Amino acid sequence: MYKKIGILGGLTPESTITYYMHIVHRYHELYGNHGYPESIIYGVSFQRFEDWMNKEDWDSIEAELLHGLKALKKAGADFAVIATNTMHILFEKLQTQIDMPLISIVDATAEAIKTERFKKIGLIGTQFSMQKPFYREGLAKHGIETITPPMEDQNYIVKVIFEELSIGKLVEESRKGYLDIIDKLVAQGAEGIVLGCTEIPLLIRQEDTEVKVFDTATVHAEKALQYAIKS
Repeated sequence: MYKKIGILGGLTPESTITYYMHIVHRYHELYGNHGYPESIIYGVSFQRFEDWMNKEDWDSIEAELLHGLKALKKAGADFAVIATNTMHILFEKLQTQIDMPLISIVDATAEAIKTERFKKIGLIGTQFSMQKPFYREGLAKHGIETITPPMEDQNYIVKVIFEELSIGKLVEESRKGYLDIIDKLVAQGAEGIVLGCTEIPLLIRQEDTEVKVFDTATVHAEKALQYAIKS
């Protein structure tokens, strides 16, 4: 029997769908049948998290994430993924409080970058992923240097995430704006670009740019699938 996958989602719902669909479709691609691992999804109400993030009330966020993880474990999950980049600020604190393995999106992304043998990457995401040290330090542990856009570009990235992507709204002008920012990071030496918000791959796909982009949602979901089927 495969391990049961717990997905703590709703952060936002758009990317939660990506996780589940990747797991089932990728399994079929690999094995040609529908015997994929069981998944349990706990979708939080995102508005509270958005309010808490605006106030940087990480204690409330931590308590609610822990509540969701405990619900997943009680429902039978053998391990869990937190289906978002930003909440990995609290990853290590949460792991110490829950008696089941959690799979880190930062570590999964680092493994994908190392497969390409890149040493320097550009990171775009929420203001927390770009400005807080957790992502930069997490990749540095794997020998990867991280660069981020200037503040003006960061503000633009964040505006698009929360006003458009989080509600599934895709705007061609915003795609072009993101690609311009990516080009600037490449000009600064970035060998690849981490799409460090799980909603960004809704807008930016590999076919949109010549530089390698790392879709953290599917990278994380793939890691969950492989962990689930591993004996």
